[in-house]
Amino acid sequence: MTADTRPQDLASPAQTVSVPKDGELVLRVMPMPADANGNGDIFGGWIMAQVDLAGSVQSARIARGRIATVAVNQFIFKQPVSVGDILSFYSRVERVGRTSVTVHVEVFAERNPANPYVVKVTEANLTYVAIDDEGKSRQIPQ
Repeated sequence: MTADTRPQDLASPAQTVSVPKDGELVLRVMPMPADANGNGDIFGGWIMAQVDLAGSVQSARIARGRIATVAVNQFIFKQPVSVGDILSFYSRVERVGRTSVTVHVEVFAERNPANPYVVKVTEANLTYVAIDDEGKSRQIPQ
């Protein structure tokens, strides 16, 4: 998948995906064997950490400085992730408050390199708060 290819471009007829039209591709990563649990699936905690990184990209831009994750409002694992899947993380800003930013992150896995197809594996809503050098919340610049 090239940098300009969106997941729906690779979806097979049997796999229907709904890629956010207003989402921004903020991260792409391939999980490795060290990221897997005893069943061979990727640890949910590893995926959560990647989602947190992806959600922070737009939030940090909006806050124009340091941010901290203040809440994971929703997290849904839709399908397991396997070693070798190429994960694409799309984020969309849901709300900008006085000191916080809430984003929605959707994660798609490109599978089977010989006959690639894409499925949605995870989605989440996270809230970040802008912080100053002392770790206290601060107002987001307008």
